[in-house]
Amino acid sequence: MARPKRRTALLPQRHDEPDLFLCDILDATPKGDRASMEHPLFSLSVKKDMAPFEYTRGQAGLRIVPAAEEGRANIFDRDILIYVLSQLMAAKEDRRPIGRRVRICAHDLLKATNRHTSGQAYATLRRALTRLQYTQIHTNIHDHGISAWRQISLITDATIVKEDATGRMLDVELELGDWLVKAVENNNVLTLSREYFQLRKPLERRLYELARKHCGQQSEWRIGLSILKDKCGSNSSDKEFKRLVKNICDTDAREHHMPDYTFELAAGNLVVRPRPELTLALGGERRPALSFSDLPVSPDALEKGRALARGWDIHALQQEWRCWVSEKGISVNNMDAHFLDFCRKRGPFDTAHF
Repeated sequence: MARPKRRTALLPQRHDEPDLFLCDILDATPKGDRASMEHPLFSLSVKKDMAPFEYTRGQAGLRIVPAAEEGRANIFDRDILIYVLSQLMAAKEDRRPIGRRVRICAHDLLKATNRHTSGQAYATLRRALTRLQYTQIHTNIHDHGISAWRQISLITDATIVKEDATGRMLDVELELGDWLVKAVENNNVLTLSREYFQLRKPLERRLYELARKHCGQQSEWRIGLSILKDKCGSNSSDKEFKRLVKNICDTDAREHHMPDYTFELAAGNLVVRPRPELTLALGGERRPALSFSDLPVSPDALEKGRALARGWDIHALQQEWRCWVSEKGISVNNMDAHFLDFCRKRGPFDTAHF
């Protein structure tokens, strides 16, 4: 009697041999926008999440109202945005025009994001489009001392432009929120591992996003579990959240399933370190990872940076700057001035960043 296959930490790679004419589409490097990697815009629930969600970090605030019928957009729905951003970045690099309206082939999207291509998968995709369109994000902006609240959407329109005889969608035309197109235009995106689409658990995906944004190629990134829970957008109790994170860390220690980084719990902190192969995977030459002490910023510069990038978490910006300098191999003579220029370009927290 054959033994049942052991369940692995990663989902199987469902499309090992893509059709030749789809290679260019499927090979587009996955990209995620920095803003939604920083803030918990997506639900971690795999069930219909109908509860409004609120999040505050520094002066930045979010209130997310779920779609009336399908609930709040979840982290698996984010795959659609990652796929579209990847296609837009590929078009930009080829010097082709990009805009808010994008037409995609549903079958290509499902294959590129490691989904099944069954009828049920197309029905799931249709519901995801509804959640992305009708989940509303209310956020504050800070501009010249004036605070206001605005309502924005992840996508503003979704039209199924072709269906086959069975009613299965073929082509979909999306209108993206302005902030997503600006992220592409301003290169405000980060490369993601293709194995991201093989991660089974919503929390695994969220931890990877945060590691990719905050750790980069630094030698180490630490974050307390209380702050991590907020940044993940988890509704679990503190005890349950710690148990969930510990389970992921223990599994990673055994199976090395988390892409690009190792995850470890130590003294109430999650400790993230890049795997040795990360630098090459990101397309750079092998360089020693920079530590915090390699890129010091004075307390005075942090205060000035806080004023320039009003509403942003200054320590998160500091880590992002270090990550950027490390990944790009930038030679920095004046640390404070370089960091302040980074903060100046980021500017006050604004819906333009979402």
